[in-house]
Amino acid sequence: MKLELININKSFSNKKILKDISFTINSGKAMGFLGRNGAGKTTTIRIIMDVFKADSGSITINDKPFLKKDYKIGYLPEEKGMYQKIPLLKQLVYFGELKGLSKKEAIEKGTEIINKMGLSEYLNKPLSMLSKGNQQKFFIAQSIINDPDILILDEPFGGLDPVNAQSLKDIIRDYIKKDKIVIFSSHQMSHVEEFCDDVTFIKDGKIVLSDNLNKLKKEMGKNKIKIKLIEDNEVEKLNIIKDILIKKENDYIIIECLNNKKTNDLLLEILNLKLNIEEFSNYVPNLETIFIKIEGDKNE
Repeated sequence: MKLELININKSFSNKKILKDISFTINSGKAMGFLGRNGAGKTTTIRIIMDVFKADSGSITINDKPFLKKDYKIGYLPEEKGMYQKIPLLKQLVYFGELKGLSKKEAIEKGTEIINKMGLSEYLNKPLSMLSKGNQQKFFIAQSIINDPDILILDEPFGGLDPVNAQSLKDIIRDYIKKDKIVIFSSHQMSHVEEFCDDVTFIKDGKIVLSDNLNKLKKEMGKNKIKIKLIEDNEVEKLNIIKDILIKKENDYIIIECLNNKKTNDLLLEILNLKLNIEEFSNYVPNLETIFIKIEGDKNE
């Protein structure tokens, strides 16, 4: 499946929130939907879910008009509102029926998911008895009870310990393997990087970049190498090399070639300096670095 947003605009009280945004999401892989708070992520998600109507623009799936009634959507919001005093299974049955399951199907599916989440001992106990992490697992359960075609996860790892985070990762991978559309929004870049083949960046209601993550890494790492020196004070010796830009990134030195300088030539010049190099390699930026770079570029 291919879900495509085309020239979407949305305003509230004469304030333009989304400004002609367009991007594509393909099934069988996850897309990271990234941006700072207030950038327009939640409004975009709610338009996909038909909670809000776009002022203009369109959404298509496989090049045909997207109608929510024809597809099952699972949504895990960042801000949750659940019934603290109602037992887990009863809540899941309620949400399952809202999403089109029969009561029997909702009971069977709800019980299966609760067991899979490791919450079987709380099956008939109120949500208030669960820890924050276990409540998050329950919220995830309600988002997948109808085996959605489109799964939207907003900060899904909040409150999860490493063991429970791994369980959620397995669930996400299952949905990707099932050729579902997975939209993943988070400020935890390491999790996004682990799952997402594609990323879309939104800033001030505009899409500033939408592309394959590995392609972005390759482009942003082009003509750059990274080295780690045994002696930090030796970095000053690099200043005699012409046509380079030097930056520090954690324990590494990132060196960018300028004016068509080749990385092979740069390496030879570095070796001739006889520096005490502990490690060197081509530079591949992580997603956090890419995010900061994009935000910085757009702020300048």
